[in-house]
Amino acid sequence: MESGFLKVISCISFLILIWPLESAYNFSRINLPTEHLPFFFNSFPEAAEACRKDDRCPYKMHLDQEACWGYENNCAIGGAASYSKPSCPGDHKGWVQTKQAQIATFFSQGDFGYVRDKVRDMKMMCEPTFREDSSLECTKHLHYCRGRNIMINFTDLAHRPEMFRYKMDVLKDGQIGGYCRLKKEWLDAEGDQLSPLQSWGPEFRNFVSLSKRPIESGDCTLIIDKPTYIMKIDAAVNMYHHFCDFLNLYASFHMNASYAFGDGSSFWSQDNLILIWETHPYQSAFEEAFSAFTLHPVLNLRSLEGHVACFRNVIFPLLPRMIFGLYYNTPLIWGCHKSGLFHAFSRHMLHRLAVTRTPARRHEGKIRITLMSRDTPYRRILNEEELIAGLEENPDYAVQRVVYNRLLSFKRQLEITHNSDIFIGIHGAGLTHLLFLPDWGVVFELYNCEDESCYLDLARLRGVKYLTWENKSLLYQQDQGHHPEGGAHAKFTNYAFDVAEFLRIVEKGARHVLSQRSFKNYKAEHDEL
Repeated sequence: MESGFLKVISCISFLILIWPLESAYNFSRINLPTEHLPFFFNSFPEAAEACRKDDRCPYKMHLDQEACWGYENNCAIGGAASYSKPSCPGDHKGWVQTKQAQIATFFSQGDFGYVRDKVRDMKMMCEPTFREDSSLECTKHLHYCRGRNIMINFTDLAHRPEMFRYKMDVLKDGQIGGYCRLKKEWLDAEGDQLSPLQSWGPEFRNFVSLSKRPIESGDCTLIIDKPTYIMKIDAAVNMYHHFCDFLNLYASFHMNASYAFGDGSSFWSQDNLILIWETHPYQSAFEEAFSAFTLHPVLNLRSLEGHVACFRNVIFPLLPRMIFGLYYNTPLIWGCHKSGLFHAFSRHMLHRLAVTRTPARRHEGKIRITLMSRDTPYRRILNEEELIAGLEENPDYAVQRVVYNRLLSFKRQLEITHNSDIFIGIHGAGLTHLLFLPDWGVVFELYNCEDESCYLDLARLRGVKYLTWENKSLLYQQDQGHHPEGGAHAKFTNYAFDVAEFLRIVEKGARHVLSQRSFKNYKAEHDEL
């Protein structure tokens, strides 16, 4: 019986055969945030020219602007044209010698400079002679690869009934390859980080040069024409770890688009496939996030079981646990904040998921405070009602308590977060929502549970204000905490907080919000409506 996946591919192929291609540029395919459009048109001159000549193009006001993301040649860090404008007002604590070096280090560690450096690292590992041949390009350590006309043999999966993930033996020697001149020594040298979530080394150590073109020779039982992103994902139950997947996928779209040619519509299109490198069906409370990248169901290895699949265009994206990667293993220099990459990711996700900001007049200009409550056994706020009551006594605050769980859709969670000025919660993966706060937003990690840098660094990367508990004598721990594997642990207990000290720190956050030009502009804009 033909699988649903194969039926979709067959149906799409048939439609392509019977319908003629449109001669005019389809501007409706440009589904990007308004502020990203000048960068898109600068990256793809053919699209800009098509818009310039077509009276129906709705984007003419975004043409002919100086705009670069930060990874392009001749794009100055923090320059007027650059999307990225990192700020480093603080002390670097001995990391570097100068302020310029501090900014450059932050830009390379956690901004579009990271993409720039990866693009510069790319090497042709398997070189084509003719356009119809295969090709394979990879970065150092095989953190990212992309290929054309690549064959992957999944026939052995039919004899492997167990469910698996994080396996390094999915492929055997010769079960991945292409018709191209393989530089085996180069490929082997970069396969030095053999770990499931750190590199594509476990897969590409099996790459071989084929004796004939796999698609033209008829060796493929399945030909996939759509661009395909093959992902190895981290824990999909945990927002912090899973959004490391999404951030790296977004950065990989930029890496792919950095080789700009054509009209650009395919590089940022959602008409591509996502294949998860495991046999478990993809399930996650955050699965709506994938709609920012694809219009199609997320596939797993069982979708291709028994097939010799050939991919016209395939991308092996940046991984969630790369050494010195984004953002789980990012060694972030002190004193800096506001990564353009993280800001652009936030805007991209909110736009593609159609998350909007409510007018300021709806909350009468009050500071909107959201306290995220936990329905878990540990890290609960024991005097939560008392804290909320203290907040509600302030007439300048609009206060809400939320529980982010499966009873609330992920899109609705994003809507609440994005319409919060101050977001409060104790240490936990839910604080990853700080990525989607407005630019003037404040995240108040009530207590970091002795994990001091996790959400501090994420807030710095996103460019929002971070606050946490300052006086430990005014914090009350239920017990020493009991780690499942034994021993005391600050993350495995519950806490109460001094109300007056809590309100003092919230007031600090409120002053920050009111001082931000972006907040003043937002309020003024909606007050005029």
